[in-house]
Amino acid sequence: MRWTELVVFVLLFGAVTVLGFVAAKWKAGGTLDHLDEWGLGGRKFGSWVTWFLIGGDVYTAYTFVAVPALMFSAGAAGYFALPYTVIVYPLVFMPLLRIWSVSRARGYVTPADFVRGRYGSSVLALLIALTGIVATMPYIALQLVGLEAVLRTLGLNGSGIVGHLPLLIAFVILAGYTYQSGLRAPALIAFVKDILVYLVIIVAVVYLPIKLGGWSTIFGAADAKFRATPAPGDGLLLNANNQLQYATLALGSALALFLYPHSLTGVLASRGRNVIKRNMSALPAYSFMLGMLALLGFVAIAAKTTPLVNQATGNPDTNTIIPNLFAQQFPAWFAGIAFAAIGIGALVPAAIMSIAAANLWTRNVYKEYLRKRATPAEEARQAKLASLVVKFGAVAFVLFIDPQFSIDLQLIGTVMILQTLPAVAIALYTRWFHIWGLVAGWVVGMGWGMVMLYNIPSPDGKRAHFGTSALKLGELSLFGWHPFAGSPAQIYVGFLALVANLLVAVVVTVIARRLRVFNGLDETTVADYHVDEGAKELRPVAAH
Repeated sequence: MRWTELVVFVLLFGAVTVLGFVAAKWKAGGTLDHLDEWGLGGRKFGSWVTWFLIGGDVYTAYTFVAVPALMFSAGAAGYFALPYTVIVYPLVFMPLLRIWSVSRARGYVTPADFVRGRYGSSVLALLIALTGIVATMPYIALQLVGLEAVLRTLGLNGSGIVGHLPLLIAFVILAGYTYQSGLRAPALIAFVKDILVYLVIIVAVVYLPIKLGGWSTIFGAADAKFRATPAPGDGLLLNANNQLQYATLALGSALALFLYPHSLTGVLASRGRNVIKRNMSALPAYSFMLGMLALLGFVAIAAKTTPLVNQATGNPDTNTIIPNLFAQQFPAWFAGIAFAAIGIGALVPAAIMSIAAANLWTRNVYKEYLRKRATPAEEARQAKLASLVVKFGAVAFVLFIDPQFSIDLQLIGTVMILQTLPAVAIALYTRWFHIWGLVAGWVVGMGWGMVMLYNIPSPDGKRAHFGTSALKLGELSLFGWHPFAGSPAQIYVGFLALVANLLVAVVVTVIARRLRVFNGLDETTVADYHVDEGAKELRPVAAH
């Protein structure tokens, strides 16, 4: 046990737990028994709160644990996260303004609400909602994996259920304050989380290179490691086989980020379009942080850090690389602060994700199919319960799936959520696609994407299925035809699935239009996509 680190960790963790419970009264509206208040914080967050909320939502345990671990193991390929977060903000700048306006004008809480209003199709909205829920579960699991890596480094590394007990305790705390305070809890905690994160990163990228002999020594050690243990795709530089995969993974991840319901939740909770504009301009500051943090994977190589053995599985846990680096290189008291930053950095997005998934269940499954006349209070109560169920599902991912890298969990979810792009993002600009074209495209994209993921083994050969999201072009099969037979170059599965989705959607749309098949009714108007705060057309917050 690392007692000093554990005491600091528990104190900071306890402080944010208290914040989580008192957040119910922060910026409080008339009641929390409405999804506008519980699930979207009253739709009144300003620029600073939104910046911390979206930053805390987007830059997660994925940032602290998964990306550096991939850099440590695979080298340059792990740096895809940097270009992805650089290009995402210009890509989503205008679409996010439009979805905020139409959602504020019509009272939409989820992306599936928008699809329901845009196409008048409960079936299409249901598919979008279920995709969002299922894709979010492994993303929440990624946060819990990051938290468990910290707990394991602290010495809480037992076997069997005992090894997971600290995680379950943290989960119960998370579930408690999320249930009570809704989105206000992670919004308030995000302030503490980001201050700790920036403090740790600034110290890490200045102190550790000085201690280890400078960046030239660090890159030299990383290069020596990859040359001594050659593996396809590993190294300080990309090679001919993984360049296409790197580019398609970065683009696919950028397209997917704000399709995730939790990312949109932070946007819809903001006060107005100007708040979103400022945030899309300021959020790249986090990308700089991510780039520096990713390089800690190479720092861990230079420091000769090794992953801890997971006593529950008996295998080395790559996710413990960065926590173990901090434990070895920092003074005990500061390592405790660093562990708290990672732990809190896992809980903030986990809370937002569970709220977003709960909103989808409540609005687009429960109210649409199970209780059409549900009151706002009943919706809020159902969402609170659903948020607990989603967290249990994420814990199940952690207990029953042992990913080689925790980033695998996020990449599985990204393949799924990309299939909602035609029905959500493209629909913000055009209603040309037919409902049944979108449904058919979703079925093909989702089905083929999951089949491809299922058939890819892990690079270390320990898992026969769901091993990675990189597919060798030589293994790409189109009804038995191998157009790139023998090619070792790799490509991102999600990109292929999205292309198939769009092609099928176009073909079926053309056929449906020629046959004059009814294409639903659009309840939105042109003006809905441009309204801003203060406009008389806006639906009142928490309106019945």
